[in-house]
Amino acid sequence: LTTDHSLVEELVRQGRLSPEEAEEHPQRSIITRALGPEAVVQPDALTVPARAGDVYLLCSDGLTSMIHEPEIEEALAGAPTLRDAAADLVARANEAGGRDNITVVLFRLEDAGDGGPDAVDATRVGVPALKAEDVQRALAEAPPAPAAPAPTSARRDPLPPRTTTATRRRRRMPRPGLGTALIVALLVTVLAGGYLASQAVYFVGPGTDGFVTLYRGVPVDLPAGIGLYQEVYVSGVSDAQLTDRQRSTISEQSLRSRGDADDYLRQLERGSVGT
Repeated sequence: LTTDHSLVEELVRQGRLSPEEAEEHPQRSIITRALGPEAVVQPDALTVPARAGDVYLLCSDGLTSMIHEPEIEEALAGAPTLRDAAADLVARANEAGGRDNITVVLFRLEDAGDGGPDAVDATRVGVPALKAEDVQRALAEAPPAPAAPAPTSARRDPLPPRTTTATRRRRRMPRPGLGTALIVALLVTVLAGGYLASQAVYFVGPGTDGFVTLYRGVPVDLPAGIGLYQEVYVSGVSDAQLTDRQRSTISEQSLRSRGDADDYLRQLERGSVGT
């Protein structure tokens, strides 16, 4: 489905090299696109028809430079499980020389049908949401508020100490005490409660890679780049596939329940959402 971003692959696509010549070309390790060297990298995006039972192979050229597609197909067809197929592919690449790192990832598509909102759980990405017990534990481990000062005697000294200018100045200075601690504790509780409440809602919006994405939380960005949301599921629907009406609906980022958000994304992927 994809081709490498390498110098020899570019030459093959231009017809200046044959696939056989590219395999032994002295500059076949030169890449033309990669994460890290450039500030911005344009990824390839494509949409392919898929059916339940289709098996997809994600691999590095440590596999494809050692064994060819007919042997890869043979390994996939002859293995009882995907785990066995992956182990067989790595073993074959090593037996053929294993000159580079070998990465093999296999997955099989299944028909979601009416499996409900949990049908996409296996493809979640991102950092797990903060749990209520984690917030309660953090509050419990916070240092206790300072105790209130002990009450003084009601008896008045017959000769009170003389109040000097320095003493009056010291008395005017505010001192942190119980009130400050209570305000801090209240602020932490309100923020924690607001965060937990935000994790109970979801919204569908545009993703950073150009694909419609399901988020958990609320679409709010705080200072210092802190967002009150996180990615849950990146769909296979790119922005280019959306109609103007669909694009407008997604840009609104309306808050939804998990079930409603999953149902909307599933309809969008199947092309059953109204235009």
